[in-house]
Amino acid sequence: MLGSISWYQIIELLLVLCIAASVAGFMAGLLGVGGGLVMVPALYYAFSVLGYDISSRQHIALGTSLAIIIPTSIMSTRTHMKYGAVDFGLIKSFGLFIVFGVICGTILASNLRTANLILFFSIFTFLVALFFIFLKNKLEETERNIPKIYKIIIGTIIGFISVPLGIGGGSLSVPFMKLFGYDMRKAIGTSAAIGFLIAIAGTISMISSGTLFADISAPLTLGYFNLPGFLVFVPVTMFMAPYGARAVQKIQKSTVSKVFGIYLLVISVQSYLQYLKIR
Repeated sequence: MLGSISWYQIIELLLVLCIAASVAGFMAGLLGVGGGLVMVPALYYAFSVLGYDISSRQHIALGTSLAIIIPTSIMSTRTHMKYGAVDFGLIKSFGLFIVFGVICGTILASNLRTANLILFFSIFTFLVALFFIFLKNKLEETERNIPKIYKIIIGTIIGFISVPLGIGGGSLSVPFMKLFGYDMRKAIGTSAAIGFLIAIAGTISMISSGTLFADISAPLTLGYFNLPGFLVFVPVTMFMAPYGARAVQKIQKSTVSKVFGIYLLVISVQSYLQYLKIR
């Protein structure tokens, strides 16, 4: 499969992946979003260049993205812990519901066609972009107790939606905690730890689903997990995540949030155009 790819394409591919990994790692630490919204389009592009089957291309991008988030979230969480910005009590109180949502989300992702997965990704990315541009820094910061029923419902939803998007759930968990008055830094730090939980459960479920129920012909791929994509992204994202986590303690985030939101708008449009192309 690699024989038909020129050296120029290989260099271009590695450059795109390294740039995307750098942005994803830094944003994972800075904004608590896990980096999946950046990684999935880059991985999909890479797998397109490599000629992977269109029917499983997006699925492999999702599973690989979740696996990459595991080490990234560890590095980000460790840095946030140094600043006392991780609420492990909250994670313990609704972690089980998140895992349940991940399992349900895997069932959904495994049964959706690539085109529908891309459309789902495009719509969600658009909504997250609007949040980062218009709402992220306008929510109150008077922390309130979160009722258990909300933890059950929101925890399940976060886990459920994260798998079909290949994300660590930060795009959902940060707004959720902000609605209940969590300090932005605490919300981001706790989100990074939640991302680790989602990434572990999501990776295992996507590997299992792809192995048991799909016929994957892509080389060096186990279920919906691609080893080369993982090996390219991991060192770069792990290197960049602590820088983002440290930066969030020192800088004004409003400008960064808006720039990231605009970037996501571009990703959303590109994903939608890809959907129109292959539907």
